Amino acid sequence: MPEETDGTLLPWDKAMLLLADPPPPKQASIVSSHAGWYHIGPQPETPMDLHDRESDLTEEGDPLLGHALICKMMFVSGETGDVSPETTSMIEGIVQQQVMEMLKRATDLAARRGVRTISTDDLIFLIRHDKAKVSRLRTFLSWKDVRKSAKDSDEKGGGGADAGGVEDFDLAANDPTLGTAGPSVGTRNSKNKKAKIGLPWDVSSFYSEVVPEREDEEDEEEEEMNAATLQRLKQADERTKGMNAEEYLHFSECRQASFTFRKGKRFREWAGFGVVTDSKPNDDIVDILGFLTYEIVTLLTEEALKVKAAEDALKRDSGGDEEKRGRKRRREPGLFDPPEEARTPVGPKHIQEAYRRLQKPDLKSRYMHHIPKGNWQRPLKLI
Repeated sequence: MPEETDGTLLPWDKAMLLLADPPPPKQASIVSSHAGWYHIGPQPETPMDLHDRESDLTEEGDPLLGHALICKMMFVSGETGDVSPETTSMIEGIVQQQVMEMLKRATDLAARRGVRTISTDDLIFLIRHDKAKVSRLRTFLSWKDVRKSAKDSDEKGGGGADAGGVEDFDLAANDPTLGTAGPSVGTRNSKNKKAKIGLPWDVSSFYSEVVPEREDEEDEEEEEMNAATLQRLKQADERTKGMNAEEYLHFSECRQASFTFRKGKRFREWAGFGVVTDSKPNDDIVDILGFLTYEIVTLLTEEALKVKAAEDALKRDSGGDEEKRGRKRRREPGLFDPPEEARTPVGPKHIQEAYRRLQKPDLKSRYMHHIPKGNWQRPLKLI
C-alpha cells in the first residue's frame, strides 16, 4: 500500500493500485496526471482502429471507403506500390470533406431556387468551371440513360436471347476514361441512342426552338474532354501493354471499384445525408457523387505522384541522404549485381502537398486579395 500524505492518493499511487488490482478489460480506467493521460489495463483501440472497423464495413459487410478500395483506385491512377493505411485514411478524410462541402453548397443553391431537395443540376453547377469534368459527367449520365432504356425495352419485350447481354452490360461508372467508352453489343441500335444531357445555364436553353445537332459536330467542352481522356488512355495503355492475362484481369477488377455500388445506405450515412442536408437523395444524386469522389481520388493520386517524382529527382541529383550515400556503389552496376532498392509508394506528405496544390486558388479568384481583410479565411475549393 503506497504511503498517504494528507489522506489523498497521488496520481502515480492510483496507478500502482490499479496495476495491483486491474479492472475488467471492458472497464479499463484512465488515470490523469500532470504530464498527460495514462491508460491502465489492456491497450484500448486507437482511433485508427475504430475508424477502419466502422468505415470499412457496410450493412452487407462489404468495404466502402476502406484501405483496400482506395488502394484499387490509386492502382488504376498509377500507384503500384503498397500504400500505407495512414495515406488511405488521409485520402478518405479529404474525400469526405469534399462531399460534405458539395452537399452544403448544393443545399444553398436549392434554397435559392425555393426548393428543399437538391437536384443533379445543383451538383453539376458546382463544377461548371471544369469543362472537361462536366463533359465526362454528362457522358456518364447519357450512357446511364442508355442502359436504363435498354433494360426497360427488354423487360417490355419479354427478354429473349439478348436480355442476358443487357443485364451484364456494365459502363464502369467510376472509370475515369468513361468519356470515350463505346456502347456494348446490347446498346448498338438506333432505339437506344445516347441522349445529350442539357443544362439550364447552356445558351441553347435560352431559346424555345432547339436546333438539331449533327452527329459529327463536337463542341469545345467535348474537345477538351477528349484531350484529357486521351491522355489518360495513353497512360493506361503504357501501363497495361506489358501485363499478362492475370495482371490485366486484376487491373480490370480495380477499374470497377465503386464508392456507391451496393453501398447506398452506408454511403448516405458517410456523406452526411440527414446531417449536412435534409434532402433525400435519389439514385442519380448518389451516382453523381460516386463519380465525383472517384475523380477526387484520381486527381489526388496523379498530383501526389508528380510530387513524389519531383522529390525523387531532387534526391537523385543531390545524392540523397548521408546514410544511403555511403551504401551506394562507386561503379556502374554489373550483370550479376543485386537489384536496386524497390520504389517506395506515395506517403501522407505527398498527399498533403498534392492537396495543397489542388487548393491553390485560380488567378480569377485572387483578384484584389492583396488588400488586408482582417481575419479572413479562404473557402474550401472543390477539386
